[in-house]
This record gives sequence, C-alpha cells and structure tokens, in this order.
Amino acid sequence: MLKIFVDSASSIKQSEKQALGVEIIPLRYLMGETEYRDDVDLTIDEFYQKLIEEKMFPKTSLPAMDELEKRVTECTEQGDEVLILTLSSKISGTYQAVRSLFSDNEKVTVVDTLTAVGGVRLLVHEINRYRDQPLSVILEKIHALIPRIRVAAIPETLDYLLRGGRLSKSEWVIGSLLKIKPIITLNEKGVKVIGKKIGLRAAMKSIAESLNREADVSYPVIPSYTYRDDNLNTLIGYADEACRAAMADKDNLDPVIACHWGPNAFGFIYVAKNAE
Repeated sequence: MLKIFVDSASSIKQSEKQALGVEIIPLRYLMGETEYRDDVDLTIDEFYQKLIEEKMFPKTSLPAMDELEKRVTECTEQGDEVLILTLSSKISGTYQAVRSLFSDNEKVTVVDTLTAVGGVRLLVHEINRYRDQPLSVILEKIHALIPRIRVAAIPETLDYLLRGGRLSKSEWVIGSLLKIKPIITLNEKGVKVIGKKIGLRAAMKSIAESLNREADVSYPVIPSYTYRDDNLNTLIGYADEACRAAMADKDNLDPVIACHWGPNAFGFIYVAKNAE
C-alpha cells in the first residue's frame, strides 16, 4: 500500500487527512518563548488572536524528526511504500532534512513540491486520481503538474515575509511604496514579486485576469486567505463563471504559513493550462 505524508505547510487540516488519504507532519512555530505544533496545539483562531493582539512575529522550524522517523518506519516495516511531499525547498529546509533522514530507506520517496498550501493540496488530488497506479506513474504525474501550479496573492503587509527571510529587502522596499500593491508568487525561484499595481482593486483585477486566462478548470481553484476573508470575497467576484464553478472551499491558511504572510493576505492557487 502507498502511504502519503504531507507537511502542515500544505494547509491540509488534521480534520481532512482521512478524507484525502494523507498523514500530516506538523511543522513548528515559536511565539515568544513557547513552541507550538502547527494545527495541533493552537486552533487557527487562537493563533491569530496571539499574532494580532500581542503583535508577534513568530519564527518557524522543522518538524520533530524523531517522531516523523518513527511514523514512517512503522509504515515501511509493515510493507508500505511511503511518498512524502514537502513544501518548497526555496523557502524551507524541510525537504533537505527529510530527504537526508530517509536516504537509506528505499521504500521512502521524498518530493520537493516547489510550492506550498493549495499547491500541495492540488498534488494530493492528482495522486488520488492515480492512487491505484504504480508509484512510478504517480511520480510522473505530479512532476508534470508541479510546473503548472500558480500562486498569486496580495499580502496586507510585506513585513512578515521580510522578517522571515522569504523576501529580499529590495522587493520589500518596492512593494511597500505608498499606494503600490504587490502581487506575490511562490515558484521554483522562491517568493517573488510578480506584479505591482496602484491600488488594491487594480491588483485584484490583475490576479483575476490571469486566473481567467490561464486556469485549467478541470482542476480545483483554491481561494486562500489569512485571518479575514473580506478581500478574498471581493477577489472571487472578479473571477469568471467557469473559474468560480471550479472553486474549492476557501482555505484559512494554517499558522505556520500565516507566520510569514501575516494576517489579511489573500489570493488564488490554481493549475495553469500550460507550464511556464
């Protein structure tokens, strides 16, 4: 049997893992002097309350490797193959650490997704389409899909991305200029500013136009946000009928991702018709 593990930067909730057929590896984050396991020790509401009311800039860290090794080894010792999908190596050391941990276990395959949140969820959907196929076929399908995954988001502030080391100082300066709203992506190069518009509505329309033009609506479109979904609801209104019909439920992103995006970020994750 094939066992799928994803880390919590997939924003797949613990409550969803059975329906999606995955095991979740909780990443960790530090708020003040206290460390929490993502989507385990605090609810999303409790996390945002601390983030906003206490004005914190949390730090994130790798999952507990001893616990991960135990869980995966239990699977392989009972004859299962294990496929582990990690968030992008461009923004985290998780992929390298997990790959090194299982380098001598031929029953474990570790994939650098080059994405996170809804992008990983889309890969899980693809795996489930081909779950009864050999692992080689599944790997071929997900590696073909990875270059087609698009992330386009608008953060309320770039301060969290800067402090977390996910955005360069020069991009922070440009994106923080008065009235300029940056459009941020996560791709094979990491977190990047891919557009700058004057005003929030112009930035929203730019994202929606790209979605309407590029999206392969045979895959879900995943609307995502941190904390409040007001602006996301407006953004959804700019999508065309076909894209709205393809939309999954709105995803309030897990704390470990919100640590870097901050509250009130929003955007879409989708599959493009063609690879870049």
